Amino acid sequence: MFETLAKAEGDKILALMGMYRADPRANKLDLGVGVYKNQKGETPIMSALAKAEQWQVANQASKSYVGLAGDVGFNDAITTLALGEGYDKSRVRTQQAPGGSGALRIVAEMLAGAKPGATIWVSDPTWANHIPTFTSAGLVIKHYPYFDAATGQVRFDDMCEALSAMPQGDIVLLHGCCHNPTGANLTGEQWQKVGDLLLERDLLPFIDIAYQGFGDGLEEDAAGLRHLASRVPELVVALSCSKNFAVYCDRVGAAILMGRNAEEADKAISQLALVARKSYSMPPNHGAAVIRHLLETPALKTEWQDELEAMRMRMLTLRQGLASALRQHSNSDRFDFVAQHRGMFSRLGLSPAQVDSLREEHAIYMVGDSRINVAGLPDDGLDELAAAIVATL
Repeated sequence: MFETLAKAEGDKILALMGMYRADPRANKLDLGVGVYKNQKGETPIMSALAKAEQWQVANQASKSYVGLAGDVGFNDAITTLALGEGYDKSRVRTQQAPGGSGALRIVAEMLAGAKPGATIWVSDPTWANHIPTFTSAGLVIKHYPYFDAATGQVRFDDMCEALSAMPQGDIVLLHGCCHNPTGANLTGEQWQKVGDLLLERDLLPFIDIAYQGFGDGLEEDAAGLRHLASRVPELVVALSCSKNFAVYCDRVGAAILMGRNAEEADKAISQLALVARKSYSMPPNHGAAVIRHLLETPALKTEWQDELEAMRMRMLTLRQGLASALRQHSNSDRFDFVAQHRGMFSRLGLSPAQVDSLREEHAIYMVGDSRINVAGLPDDGLDELAAAIVATL
């Protein structure tokens, strides 16, 4: 049986991790892997989450299944975090999923079942895992223009032109905040224009929100999603808790559906549950139960919000510091966009050859498209990093 298989092409980011681990140079720097890191280069457990986890371990009475929908209390709490207190509960349904990637997959497969051969438009560029996830679920992939690598800005006019020409009923993937891999976000006014075009063309928005709280704040980062939810008749959301709760290995996420009415929302969530049942049966509960307790306990929620804000501010400080150092070494404003972007990532606009040069000559590791993890920047080494980057230009 196995002799018929071809060896799969390795994941480029995982391969980069392996190269980094094997590199003996003491000055090596990892800017590739998309996890938050503190000043020591560690990915710590958040204090509020650790306390919630201790409570969960002490109070959990059973390891029995919690059901296909997952932890209902978690679903309610995380949906409120994303959509706000005033969302229309009669039209919204939520299914816990194994991470944001699991949510993306089950929603995509449900949509493919609702409309076989459906087209989903993704931004150019988008997160590397979007395309294989959607393709394997049965969706047809097309791209709309989004990022200008030369200026570091959103190609918003081109994006709007593409939205205006999309066939009615197509699906549009939008990054809720902190666009991965570029860090270039839509403004509030731009979200309003996108909403206008979605309504005009009868397009279904599919929001991937994985970094709420990492950009401009918890409420601010959800503003685009909430604006669309207040206007469009239907939408779907894939939500990840990996980054803002730092529960990467616990795989905590949610799929949120909003229907035209309660009846259609019920039908959609029943199909989503069927997809989940066929895919992995029951979602993992531990991480979701911990987050539920955290969000339901005012003191822990406040502590978590304070920790999250400190993480956000650290990334903003690093952005500003790197942009300043790059301006000084390049004697230009070419990289000023780094300070304007938000979230964990920015795409520097370097060529693959320049990225290779940084790795080979300076032990600086980043993804081939020059995406860097801002949280991995060295607090006391920005000047040296900027000098190395400029040396490759």
